[in-house]
Amino acid sequence: MRITVIRTGGFGGLTRRATLHTEGRPDAAEIASLAQEALAQGRATRSMGVPDGFHYEITVDGRTAHCADPRLTEAQSALITKVLKEGA
Repeated sequence: MRITVIRTGGFGGLTRRATLHTEGRPDAAEIASLAQEALAQGRATRSMGVPDGFHYEITVDGRTAHCADPRLTEAQSALITKVLKEGA
């Protein structure tokens, strides 16, 4: 599974992008579960957040969902954190 997170917005307006590949990872099933839940809870179009908040685009194997601070679900927050921290 290939998961890409693009974070835009924030006070500085910088864009950050990371991609995580799950094949061969011991936690692949856990990440896949988070990814499916995050997609199911996301929106098809860019969602409204708060001024200077972050907007996220999560793409999992070609399927994309949008979400924004401060309305992230637990699954979205966990997945975004993992991908931005461990992805390339």
